[in-house]
Amino acid sequence: MPRVQRATGPVDVVHATTFAIPPKSAPLVVTVHDLVFLDEPGHFTRHGVRFFKRGLALTRRDADVVLVPSRTTFDACVAAGVRESRLRVVPHGVEVPAVSPAQVKEFVTAQGLPERYVLWCGTLEPRKNVPTLLRAFAAVRRAQPDVGLVLVGPSGWGSVDVPRDLDGVHLLGFLDGADLHAAYAGASAFCYPSLREGFGLPVLEAMAHGVPVVTSAGTSMAEFADGAGLLVDPLDVDAMAAALLDALGDRHEVLSAAASAQAARFSWDHAADLTIAAYREAAAQ
Repeated sequence: MPRVQRATGPVDVVHATTFAIPPKSAPLVVTVHDLVFLDEPGHFTRHGVRFFKRGLALTRRDADVVLVPSRTTFDACVAAGVRESRLRVVPHGVEVPAVSPAQVKEFVTAQGLPERYVLWCGTLEPRKNVPTLLRAFAAVRRAQPDVGLVLVGPSGWGSVDVPRDLDGVHLLGFLDGADLHAAYAGASAFCYPSLREGFGLPVLEAMAHGVPVVTSAGTSMAEFADGAGLLVDPLDVDAMAAALLDALGDRHEVLSAAASAQAARFSWDHAADLTIAAYREAAAQ
């Protein structure tokens, strides 16, 4: 296909990194992060669902190559009518800063946190399944009263009830980058029981900090956490509590080492190489 001339020069490939897809004027690569809006449209505005469905329709019609971050999203796209031959899995990478013990201590002291805590971070919205985590943590707290639960992140779409007077729970809201990574580095365990994710980057970030993780079986997070973290039914309160106690207990150091080793396999350089290969493939069509 001949290159299209633009004021900035010839265009070999257009990459739509979300469902904001321009009219096709050159070979088109589209990134589809997830299709949660098809499974749970009630978690989005009506306008949002219309926008995402329109983007999916354009992807099916116009995209030469479709990039997805996980096999879970790959399978969802095939089920939604995207041709399998166009799909390429490009997992996210991870790069976290080193955080010193002094930085962790400063953060913990400033926020009034206990020495040992379970961390969750993300956008507070229904599919993140935080109420189940709260019930599991209550069981952990009965067994280990010195452990806290730290929830980090802004509110998202939909109502999530997190009472502010729950014993041992610290709701911190949005943190800047330095404080977020101090929160990761100081955590004794990380729990992310989301019901659906396109990838689940917070899990990988926690693993990169060497934090034992508990996350949801049968999801995209299980694709990279399996063998390095503890996978549970995200709706099973007892199983989640047991896994957290395991991560906090005698297996903590083994799980920490496994998490670090697994996270080291995921780099943004590798993601970039796969993306460039997709550009070349699209441009050659």
